[in-house]
Amino acid sequence: MARRAQWLQGPEEVYYDLWHQAAGLRYQPQHVAIVAIDDATRRDHRDEPLVFWSPHFARAIQVLRQAGARVIGLDYLFAVSPEAWLRKLNLPESEKSRTYDLPFREQLASGQVVLAASLVSDVPGQQEIQMPLPDYWGSLPGGQEDVALVNLYNDPDGVIRRYVPVAPLEKGEGWVTFAQLLAERAGAKAGGADQPLIRLIGFTGPPDTVPRVSFQRLLQEGAAQDPKIQALKGKVVIIASEPKQSLDAYMTPYARNLWRFKARMMSGAEIHANIVETLLTGRFPRPAPAWLRMLFLAAVLALGTMCFFRLSPGRGLAVLLGLGLLLSGLAYLLFLSDWLIPVAYPQAGLTLCYLGVLGTRLVGEERERARLRQIFGRYVSDEVVDKLVASGKPPDLGGEALPVTVLFADIRDFTTLSERLRPHEVVEMLNAYFSRACEPILAEGGSVDKFIGDAIMAVFGSPAPHPDHSRRALRAAVAMAALAQDFDAWMAARFANRGLPSFRIGIGLHTGEAVVGNIGSPKRLEFTSIGDTVNTASRLEGLTKQLGWTIVASRETVIAAGAGVVIGAREELRVKGREEPVEVVEVVGLAPS
Repeated sequence: MARRAQWLQGPEEVYYDLWHQAAGLRYQPQHVAIVAIDDATRRDHRDEPLVFWSPHFARAIQVLRQAGARVIGLDYLFAVSPEAWLRKLNLPESEKSRTYDLPFREQLASGQVVLAASLVSDVPGQQEIQMPLPDYWGSLPGGQEDVALVNLYNDPDGVIRRYVPVAPLEKGEGWVTFAQLLAERAGAKAGGADQPLIRLIGFTGPPDTVPRVSFQRLLQEGAAQDPKIQALKGKVVIIASEPKQSLDAYMTPYARNLWRFKARMMSGAEIHANIVETLLTGRFPRPAPAWLRMLFLAAVLALGTMCFFRLSPGRGLAVLLGLGLLLSGLAYLLFLSDWLIPVAYPQAGLTLCYLGVLGTRLVGEERERARLRQIFGRYVSDEVVDKLVASGKPPDLGGEALPVTVLFADIRDFTTLSERLRPHEVVEMLNAYFSRACEPILAEGGSVDKFIGDAIMAVFGSPAPHPDHSRRALRAAVAMAALAQDFDAWMAARFANRGLPSFRIGIGLHTGEAVVGNIGSPKRLEFTSIGDTVNTASRLEGLTKQLGWTIVASRETVIAAGAGVVIGAREELRVKGREEPVEVVEVVGLAPS
């Protein structure tokens, strides 16, 4: 739809112009040349008004005919003759005034010459063809059939990239254009009914690529023997006025300031010359067939979409840029062989595919985030949920063995506390303590697995994996021990004069492998951790009463945590459920990592 609506025609034309500028000289023109009425010629004849130059044109045509030029085109509108000009001055007639143009008319009558006419539309809806003088076109062997329109076809952006073989007229069938008639006179086949009405010009290179000879050289003695003029043999020669500051300059693909290329205008004569060269060589820029363009677009989009779904957004963006550059390079190489494939349309399609996949992923990730938050929101922080989604590998709810560190924390003398408090006060105390105690766990990326009466079970390393889960668990344990001291002051203020014992907790930690997953009955599942590591951590928490330590950690946890663990006493004890004794360590603090 975008292609049909021409939404990306502008970018496509920018690429088309860039290919021309990057290619530079594509090939040396072989069939056409320009005879330029340049600044040097004007200086040598500065005292002669251009209207009186018909003898010079006659001389130039004669020399070109002697040199073997194939066809001669005069890109100059002869609207006034010297004879008519003299009559306007009411000067006495003479033989000279009556025959001044005779040599020129004789050269026109000899054939091989095409004169220029111009289509003007000064009033909207009204067209007028400005013809050369009847004395001149009437001298041509073919009369008006040897006159052609020099008008050029502009694209909507004002750049000339195409030409029309026949200019359509409001009244009549149309009039052949200048370059088309020159090429046909030189042997090119006339455009058939199957040919497009508008065709691309196969530019041979940037401005000044077409060979030029100064008009003044044709006026010299022995000009026909001049090697430069003899080189015009068999060529279509366009005679045109090309002063340095010419108003007859147009925008072509070389007129854009793109990248490192400097904009350059091209003369109308050189544009005509490029059209003639295109027609005689048959080197038309050819758009690839529609079916091939569609197949190419489908293949590019399929490849891009497959990569975008398989890769991360960052790598997908890199693929998008890479494919875009690859498309540009391929299009440029094909352009060098006169084949055109679209670039902007596939690039736009790839961009839309990337954005579509990115949007699909964002929606999918949001759904996954909501699902994980529903499952783990009670146990882990939102940051942990975000990390789970970003990891691209959510936990296996069916169960998997993972290295983790398990923490158990229990309130000392809870029985005494609950006996001296009313039931609702016990609940108030537990809620106040749990809300505080969970903060260090969640801050360190751990998950609150469950509350067991007055105890907390937390797991580090699952569901969000952390390589340093042991150190995170110890940092959380030290923070919880400090928090318990502050909570003792809260208890004393809240339940003053109740004879409560000091608020203390015991914490046990062990590192090892545990089975993590959804465990329970079909009606009630719970994401939790089980195994020897969990049992051992629970037993170590129970040892805090026996040993009188606040934090009891296994040797495995301390070693895995690395340097900086401040330890107190050490013991080797047997715990229930394990045959081998367990080496335990009192953790007093943790140096900053």
